[in-house]
Amino acid sequence: MERVMNVCTAGSVFPRLAGLILTLAGSVQPVPMSMGPECTTDTTAKYSLTFTGMWSQTAFPKQYPIHRPPAQWSPLIGVTHSSDYHIWQENQFASNGVREFSEKGEAWTLMKEVEAAGEHIQSVYGLFSAPAVVGGTGQMTSEFEVFSRHSFLSLIVRIVPSPDWFLGVDSFNLCEGDNWKESVTLELYPYDAGTDSGFTFSSPNFETIPQDKVTQITSSSPSHPANSFYYPRLKNLPPMGKVTLKKIKSNQIFSMPIDPTQFNQTGNEIGNEIDDSLINSTPLDCEVSVWSPWGLCQGKCGDSGVRHRTRYIHLQPANNGVVCPPLEEENKCIPDNCL
Repeated sequence: MERVMNVCTAGSVFPRLAGLILTLAGSVQPVPMSMGPECTTDTTAKYSLTFTGMWSQTAFPKQYPIHRPPAQWSPLIGVTHSSDYHIWQENQFASNGVREFSEKGEAWTLMKEVEAAGEHIQSVYGLFSAPAVVGGTGQMTSEFEVFSRHSFLSLIVRIVPSPDWFLGVDSFNLCEGDNWKESVTLELYPYDAGTDSGFTFSSPNFETIPQDKVTQITSSSPSHPANSFYYPRLKNLPPMGKVTLKKIKSNQIFSMPIDPTQFNQTGNEIGNEIDDSLINSTPLDCEVSVWSPWGLCQGKCGDSGVRHRTRYIHLQPANNGVVCPPLEEENKCIPDNCL
């Protein structure tokens, strides 16, 4: 199997991922197509890919990570392949590589799995990456090549911080009969890899035993108030990101990906800014604790007394959400012990 370039060495994966474009299939044999219409074009195509993070405090106000670490995106790993390969699949168990990537951002095992598929069953043609985005909003770009027997695109990018959550695309076909699609935009929603049982972005490691299957996270699932994506007033979550794919004309230069989005000293992005007006505003209702037990009844003998109970705020409202109810309540009572 001919290699175009070395990928990485153990313990030093992501520093070399930026700008990675690797062809895994040298002399590619016909691969049986197991789904979708047959791609009959006899030409290759090159595409530019732009990932846009849309994870803002306006769109996702609940438990939005601001410190240690703040909201951001891992490098993106993409694969071009035939229809019988999946880097990940909804309602299927995540591989060890997807597990390590979605939990820790470690790409070594995942890349070895992709390479093995290219070497042994020749289902994978190309492996590429895009640099990380240091913020919840921002962009990263890359370029890749497809051809008829390997016309499918899959990708994965980790949500940082998170227990084992990611955004991704599974087996999107860029070919329609004998034509390549010119331009496509795909909205992305969060997925749970099923390997860690944490409910919040900053949950400590809590291994899921036995492992669950990959599932999409929604505004009501997991149905638990502690879940960082739990928005019971919403029918659907807003998209957390999107991928824009554009076919590169033959006379355009096939260039390497740009550097990662950078931040200035105030924490604002330099370039690739996302217009806040284009991001949906998600109302977040106030959440309060249950009432404490009633306190002692205080008052003079022969008179009615008063007792109190309190509760506290779990979550402050945001984006015109329902305001917090009263945190203290009193009730008339008859004093139990009086002079």
